[in-house]
Amino acid sequence: MNSRELKLVFEDQWLVVVEKPAGLLSISTGRGQEKETTAYSILKDHFGELFIVHRLDRDTSGLIVFAKDHDTKLSLQENWYEAVLERKYTAILEGRIDDEEGWIETWVYEHPKSMKVHCYALRKGDNPEKPPQKDWHYASSHCRTIKHGEIDGEPYTQVEFELETGRKNQIRVHSQWIGHPIAGDRKYGAGTNPIGRLALHAHTLTFIHPWTGKTMKFSSKLPRPFSRLK
Repeated sequence: MNSRELKLVFEDQWLVVVEKPAGLLSISTGRGQEKETTAYSILKDHFGELFIVHRLDRDTSGLIVFAKDHDTKLSLQENWYEAVLERKYTAILEGRIDDEEGWIETWVYEHPKSMKVHCYALRKGDNPEKPPQKDWHYASSHCRTIKHGEIDGEPYTQVEFELETGRKNQIRVHSQWIGHPIAGDRKYGAGTNPIGRLALHAHTLTFIHPWTGKTMKFSSKLPRPFSRLK
């Protein structure tokens, strides 16, 4: 396994947990990426048969889980929201956010051609289980301000996100929705790139092991570029 690209965090007879760097795909989506090196291809070469349980965006770093057999994959995926107790991310957002914490709740929709996710406001009386439009999905994120600072004289805010739902690009589009895009995220409105990458890292993952029933908690240190925020 290429240790420069992936860090092995945990392994047992059913699961593999790794730390993925920014810039590496979790798995090929088939859109001209078949020959590209991915986290999945690296691990498959090392472990043999392997199944992806969930994904991180290419430019997001942090913790990701793979299963060694199909039954383990299905057990985790089919009971994901019951099994996963914590999914926390750290992001550096453009500008200064004065609120200490709060919830972001919207409808999200992925445009089939641009593959970009869009947010729509929840209206009074909306039921999260009954979207008002086809292909709309409820998305909920809790955010907490960690610190304010500057990079190269520009203001930024370090924020911790905890996901209640896990929609595609959820944290990225929610950050844009509140007017503070993630630094380096030009797809979702960022005008700066102070650390040379998308400033989003999946740092905590806690879940109930599908076969042993034990609570498994994993943490990942922030990548060094995040320390530029002073």
